[in-house]
Amino acid sequence: MNRYPVWKYAIIVIALLLGVVYTLPNFFGEAPAVQVSSGKATIKVDTGTLQKVEDALKAAGVSPQSVALEGGSIRARFDSTDNQLKAKDAVQKALIPDAADPQFVVALNLVSRSPEWLGALHAAPMYLGLDLRGGVHFMLQVDMQAALTQRVESLTGDLRSLLREKDIRHGGISRNGQTVEIRLRDAQQLEATKRVLSAQFPDLQTQDAADGAEFRLTVSNKPEAARKLQEQALKQNITTLHNRINELGVAEPVIQQQGLDRIVVQLPGVQDTAKAKDILGRTATLEVRMVDESTEARAAEQGGIVPFGAERYLEREGRPLIVKKQVVLTGDNLTDAQPGFDNQTQEPVVNLTLDAKGARIFKDVTRENVGKRMAILLFEKGKGEVVTAPVIRSEIGGGRVQISGRMTTAEANDTALLLRAGSLAAPMEIIEERTIGPSLGAENIAKGFNSVTWGFLVIVAFMCLYYAMFGLVSGIALAVNLLFLVAILSMLQATLTLPGMAAMALALGMAIDSNVLINERVREELRNGASPQAAIHAGYDRAWATIFDSNITTLIAGVALLAFGSGPVRGFAVVHCIGILTSMFSAVFFSRGLVNLWYGSKKKLKSVSIGTVWRPEGGSAVKAD
Repeated sequence: MNRYPVWKYAIIVIALLLGVVYTLPNFFGEAPAVQVSSGKATIKVDTGTLQKVEDALKAAGVSPQSVALEGGSIRARFDSTDNQLKAKDAVQKALIPDAADPQFVVALNLVSRSPEWLGALHAAPMYLGLDLRGGVHFMLQVDMQAALTQRVESLTGDLRSLLREKDIRHGGISRNGQTVEIRLRDAQQLEATKRVLSAQFPDLQTQDAADGAEFRLTVSNKPEAARKLQEQALKQNITTLHNRINELGVAEPVIQQQGLDRIVVQLPGVQDTAKAKDILGRTATLEVRMVDESTEARAAEQGGIVPFGAERYLEREGRPLIVKKQVVLTGDNLTDAQPGFDNQTQEPVVNLTLDAKGARIFKDVTRENVGKRMAILLFEKGKGEVVTAPVIRSEIGGGRVQISGRMTTAEANDTALLLRAGSLAAPMEIIEERTIGPSLGAENIAKGFNSVTWGFLVIVAFMCLYYAMFGLVSGIALAVNLLFLVAILSMLQATLTLPGMAAMALALGMAIDSNVLINERVREELRNGASPQAAIHAGYDRAWATIFDSNITTLIAGVALLAFGSGPVRGFAVVHCIGILTSMFSAVFFSRGLVNLWYGSKKKLKSVSIGTVWRPEGGSAVKAD
């Protein structure tokens, strides 16, 4: 009656082993470290960089605990913050000889002390939020009107090119606020223009009016198109911020939308506000220029004087190249950038899509400069670098451009991403800024840990006093619930915040409620005269429906908080929902396994240790054990 099959005990053992393995990393703490990452999209952190870091540390007399290339960055762990600071200075001197043009980002960081065998199992500690670890918090206001204005500016040039191609005569095209005004000479030209716009720009709406002998056609974005444009601008800004913040080595930055036009950025572990601002304000732009192929330019490539009207830039291989100052195209004319492969050579390339204005300019320039070289430059932090400088073989039209230059697949992906989301779609302004020190974070951790610990101990003590052996089983099930909760949060790499720790303490109180229902149901069966084995069986079976209903209703409330909440509310809701799911497993499945293991093999069981059972008749009470 009260025996589990072997496969159920196997599930319990496997779940416990996984829980222990994925909870362990949270007990090893963090080690001070120095992280080296790329300062530019065109610079890669590889084994050569790793060797330079090791040589710099050796020359400075600093012994790291470990130095490893992890993902796209190098992390050197140390036993103290003093060695960490010495190492940072030594690595900066070795990797960044020119402070005005940093090739790498050398940042202080904290990394887990977990053993390598846990890392091989992908077991990592939970991330700590801003309120527990300290760091900086920004709230950014996105200028949506600037995004719309930028779109209208681009639209003005596109309309001018389109009407020229369709041979539609007009009296002028000008921008007026968030609209474009087109002056037309007669009704026939007006109707032709409206037909073209309707076919080519379905997201635009038009309104015409007579203006003396002419007609004035006002073109603007439809309301739904304007909203979509603003949403895209916000998403691109968030993507761009993610790309930039990766350089800081922040373990788990929080970058999320708040309202219709604000972005919240939280950087746990970062104390240098000025450095964070520099990264947030970073930009990457594209310029297309012609290569200067004069005799003076060739001499300048060998170290001579750069000719007037030209500049010297370096190619990826480090060779100097002289390009003209006149800019043919900029990144403003770029609408998309995607990685791909050349159809003939199968080499990785980046496919660019230009707007109408850019396509027309590019077509004219390539037609007039066949046989000459065109340089595509990428500017980042005010410094330019030649991505590629191909020879123009023929006229290129259609607004589609392919750039190559002995790139790897990863470099093509990175270049396309940087060009596509390297600059902000709309300007942003920091309207709120605050810094939380690490000492305050440590104090919050201590308080949260104490609340969970004391809450757990008091609950277990009460259960043991009131329900005896069944109370001890409930306490063990509660400990297992906490183990599973921490393990799942670690597996999901969730960010634990102070509200999350509050939800963890609340989850303990709610989890024990299921065991109280089971224990009281067993007592009720004993009062009604059932045998101990029958009382245990009926107690668990009949309490399950009540436990399921109560947890599901609470879970619905948690899901609502998760769906509609933001910031701290979501952090609370995540832990709350996971805690409910783990409590249903530990309080019912696991605790019954323990009870069955203890009492199930006893055929002539006469009593169970469940405290005092009060009988209603005559008010008498007996000990069930």
